[in-house]
Amino acid sequence: MVPQPGAGLNCRRDFAIKLCNPAAAMSKTRLEAFSDGVIAILITIMVLELKVPHGADFEALRGILPTFLSYVLSYIFLGIYWSNHHHMLHLVERVDGRVLWANLHLLFWLSLVSFTTGWMGENHFEALPTAVYGFVLMCSGGAYLILQHAIVGRGHNPRLRAALGRDSKGKASFVLYLIAIPVAFVHTWIAHAIYAGVAAMWLVPDRRIEKRLEHGA
Repeated sequence: MVPQPGAGLNCRRDFAIKLCNPAAAMSKTRLEAFSDGVIAILITIMVLELKVPHGADFEALRGILPTFLSYVLSYIFLGIYWSNHHHMLHLVERVDGRVLWANLHLLFWLSLVSFTTGWMGENHFEALPTAVYGFVLMCSGGAYLILQHAIVGRGHNPRLRAALGRDSKGKASFVLYLIAIPVAFVHTWIAHAIYAGVAAMWLVPDRRIEKRLEHGA
């Protein structure tokens, strides 16, 4: 292969840019790949918690119904986080150490979803497991807000900042989780209705970001 004219000069220039500005060398590619892998593993762990019923009739299926329903809800939540995380990173131009740790913080809380899902399903949606499940969802939502703040902080990634605006939906979700946790000790199904309502709010990928991507601004 014949080297292109000026290729060596371009390489030296790119290396100098990265050497003088380390932040410019920090790509979002590994952050995306790592996050995708973790979420895929979490979904796999959850499905492994579904026990094979001992029987071949509908009565046997009834015994695992709570576990299956909790799995469906958590699968939707993890899918929502993956989808919106994917959309958000499309507008990210650079990352730094703060963003990497904020992303790890989000993945920590998401990693607890599989545990609380299994606990809640095994105990047929009792009050305490349902409240703890809501607490993990609330902390996951808060961690996502922290990640957004870390990404747009210090004037970085202005396109994402413009797309997010005040992020009223994200803040409203956090408040709804905060309400659902004590409600779980009064009536668990009301708490689950709130969890499902929050999921419905986020089921469609973030339109604000999609509009920015469509207009290329």
